[in-house]
Amino acid sequence: MLQRRHFLTLALTAMAAPVLAQVPATGSMTKAEQRQVLRTLADTLEANFVFPEIGARYAAMLREKADTDAYTALTDPTAFGERVTADLQAVSSDGHLRLAPATLFQNRTPRPQPADMPASTKPSGPPGLEETKMIGDIAYLRFNGFLGDAKMVAAARGFLLDNAGTARAVIIDARPHRGGGLDEMDAILPLLYAQPATLARMDTRTSAYALGMPDYGSLVTREAPAGIMRQDHTVTPDAAEKRLQSVPVYYLTSRRTASAAEHLALAFKRTRRATLIGEKTAGAGHFGGVQDIGDRFAAFIPVGRTYNPDDGWSWEGQGITPDIATHADEALTVALDLAAQAGAHPVPSQAR
Repeated sequence: MLQRRHFLTLALTAMAAPVLAQVPATGSMTKAEQRQVLRTLADTLEANFVFPEIGARYAAMLREKADTDAYTALTDPTAFGERVTADLQAVSSDGHLRLAPATLFQNRTPRPQPADMPASTKPSGPPGLEETKMIGDIAYLRFNGFLGDAKMVAAARGFLLDNAGTARAVIIDARPHRGGGLDEMDAILPLLYAQPATLARMDTRTSAYALGMPDYGSLVTREAPAGIMRQDHTVTPDAAEKRLQSVPVYYLTSRRTASAAEHLALAFKRTRRATLIGEKTAGAGHFGGVQDIGDRFAAFIPVGRTYNPDDGWSWEGQGITPDIATHADEALTVALDLAAQAGAHPVPSQAR
């Protein structure tokens, strides 16, 4: 069963609740276990991968590897998962697809990142909503993920509501943001939009959709080709609190900004509601969930894609180009300067 799992490796998660394997990742693998994992993964990708033709190519490669015992020398589970992932990526690159011991997903272990990543892109607080604060009269929120935690969702919306009367601009910092779901977006965007809008379009394999999807009221079903569940992500303005619906919004991005954070970047750019500042994003446009593969492995299975409904463009493998390109570490300074030019009054000592 495909399963819902929020973790910080790039997931716009869209599956049901997980009960991942609890078998430790340690211990040598046998040929029999390798064959089982490869064939199970092949069946899963063939049935549910976002693009059926690519899923079939993945499956053919995995079955050939299983039939020839191609990974016999890789008895370490972590090394095995890394090699299989690399071979899958060689067939067709995907920003989310990954096989690993289930414990790595349970512990939210991210893929290794270059040592020279900008300081502003590294998580500096708890998972999810790292920080909210007023910088002068600018409301600032920093996220490293949209995890759907009810308290964090309420905290983000509550912060904007509490400061709606004084905030003259909003900055959303997604430079360390690695992914998540739609809950945070659905909580804060009605406060920022003055008119109803379609934010993005999401296509999901119906085979995967039938296994269980979260009930997002912001998703509107559209007509689609056979085998696809098509939904538009929409926003309806808040009728009771309108004061932030006309203030400038700035969205900070980096090369680490991924998945759900890129979904929001596309939404802002397409609707022209926010100015994107920073670096081109990571380029992970497919969403899905984590599924058990054998007794001690799991895989993130991309089952859908998010794209611009106007022209079908997706950022997968490309990333989203900001409106104002600058080094990630300088993005907040640029946003504060722009906000000041628009009439806000930042307090430099609090922000820089």
